[in-house]
This record gives sequence, C-alpha cells and structure tokens, in this order.
Amino acid sequence: MTSAPASPQPAPKPWIGAIHAYVPGKSTGADGRPLIKLSANENPLGTSPAALAARAQAAAPSRYPDPDSKALRAAIGELHGIDPALIVMGTGSDELLNLAAQGYAGPGDEVLYVRYGFSVYDIAARRCGAVPVVAPDADYGSDVDALLALVSERTRVVFVANPNNPTGSFLPKGEIARLHAALPSDVVLVVDQAYGEYVAPEDDDGALALAAAHTNVLVTRTFSKIYGLAGERTGWATGHAGLIDTLNRIRGPFNVSNTGQAMALAALDDQAFVERSRLHNAAERARFVAALKAMGNHGLRPLPSQANFVLILFEGALTAEAAFNGLAERGTITRWLPNQGLPHGLRITIGTAEQMDAIARGLREMAEAAAKAPAQ
Repeated sequence: MTSAPASPQPAPKPWIGAIHAYVPGKSTGADGRPLIKLSANENPLGTSPAALAARAQAAAPSRYPDPDSKALRAAIGELHGIDPALIVMGTGSDELLNLAAQGYAGPGDEVLYVRYGFSVYDIAARRCGAVPVVAPDADYGSDVDALLALVSERTRVVFVANPNNPTGSFLPKGEIARLHAALPSDVVLVVDQAYGEYVAPEDDDGALALAAAHTNVLVTRTFSKIYGLAGERTGWATGHAGLIDTLNRIRGPFNVSNTGQAMALAALDDQAFVERSRLHNAAERARFVAALKAMGNHGLRPLPSQANFVLILFEGALTAEAAFNGLAERGTITRWLPNQGLPHGLRITIGTAEQMDAIARGLREMAEAAAKAPAQ
C-alpha cells in the first residue's frame, strides 16, 4: 500500500531561511540562576525618576496611543533643533533600521555595512531580500575606504553604527562626511547613533547636520541606552522629508505605546540624568580600561570605546569563553560573541563602580591562573 503524497506546505521566501535570528544578551547563568546583567548595554543608573513618575500618568492601556507621537516628536525637535515633521518614531531604533532597508532595497540590491557591525544590519538586509555586503574592518573599527571600495551600482543602503556595536569604535566628523560625500546620491547612508549620547558633545560626528542638509542621510537614535528605557522600545529617526515619508508609510500604525511616549517625553526633559549617566559611563569606562591595562602581559586587549561598553580581546592564555564562564560563576553575565565572528571577544557593559571592580578582579585572577597553568 503506497502512502499518500505529502501535502504541500507554505514555503517562506528563499532569503528568509538565511536569516539568523537576533540573539539578545543573557540575564541568567547556564543553570538558570539570575546574574548581574552586563550583557545588553543597559544603563546601570536605571531610569530618570521623572520618566518613572510619568509612567503612572500615561494614557489608559485600553486607549490606542497617538499614532504620530506628536508631543514626543515636538520635544525631540526642540532639544535637537529639528523640524518635528522630519522625525519619525519607531519601536526602538531596530524597527527604523529594518524599515530603511525595506524602503530602499529589495531582491537584487545590496546593503553594505562593516564587519563586526550591529547584527541587525544583516537581518535587515536579508529580510527584504537584499544581499548583505560586508566590508573589511580596520582593527575592529569601521573603515571608510573599505566601505567605499565595495559600493556598486546595486548598493542601495549603507549602515554605519557610530559608536559601533559591538566594538565601541568611532568615526570622527571628517570621516563620516568623507563617506557621505563619496556615495552616490541615490544611496541611503544610515548613521545609527544608538550610543550617540555617550559621545562627548565636542566629538559630535556631524551626522545630524548631514541629515538636515542632504536628501540621502538618515540618523537613528534610541531611548533604550542612556535614557534607560530599553523596556519601552522607543526610537526615532530624522532625515530628508522623502526619507521620513517612506518610513512613515511602512512603519507600524501605533508603534510607540502610551507609556513609551509618556516616559520618553519626561526623560527628554531630564537632561541632568542624561549628563549624569554620560559622565558616570566615561569615568567608569576609563577606570576599568586602566585596570585592565595594569594587569600586565596577560593578553587582554580592551579596544578603544566611545560607547557604554568595552570589547576585550583575549589574546593570551585566558580565552574569552573561559572568562565568560568564570565571570558567570562569580555572579555576572557578559556578552561572548562567537556568533558575530568574535570568539576571542567579550563585550562588557559599563556598570556600577563596584561591579566593574569585581569584573576587573575576576579577570585578573583568571588571567594569572591561566598563565601559570601547564601547557596542554
């Protein structure tokens, strides 16, 4: 007796199968034990008290949010000197990054970004059927010349995170301007400034000014990092009216919740909290890096960072995997990055002074033990 042929099943588009789903930072150990979470670049100071107070005053959850986030866009515009009509809100900046690729690229097109860039860029490219093109890095940082060398007639979108995640590297204003000037006018340059508020004001990369002056520059930002609103999934982008119109056409119709809008609005009004967070991060990052460099020749190389994390390369007896597991045993979860081509890298969010001291102490102990261990 022959079996009946299998019924056909729905088949996804061929490019969907090539997507590797985003892997978030963990918050527990392998045994499920809660750990101090320094794996997701969250603000160790928490959230502005003003934003927390605003949560209770948000519109009732039974009511749809303002689909255009008018008050929030007006406040962002006032703070940054941008016409609110040139601002679009997103469910975090992740939605806006995906929409930029979806709006301007498709099957047969190319989306360009640098090696060791934010993993969402690959997803955004593949999600719309475009081909991801990865430019070589310059000692783990973005390389303008390498990016430009790979621009072709099929290039539609170029993603640059500045500061970059997960490496922390930063392109100064002149390099961002040089990249833009050399791109064809029909290629969208997306400057992802998720960590932009951690950069000292005098080191501004000039991307917002480029977005205001040109038709093909989109800048994205988020409330998830320095504003401490990661759980509210609120981001924004600005650019030429044509770019903003495209993103508005394809974004979710009620993509920022009532609480997200209310808390972000209050957080914007508390720039003292933002500045306190930036200064805390700069001081603790510098102190942590100094502690790592003081360990001597143990093969731990912290990369220069302008963000709220440090990527450490393990080039000696202690491996990144062993350090990751050892820190977890000591109570802290960090971000080991083999799935991003960095099996020798550990990204560590800047936490409190006590947390960073504990991590530095743990790394020193493990590095010294690994150096003394007999060769296998």
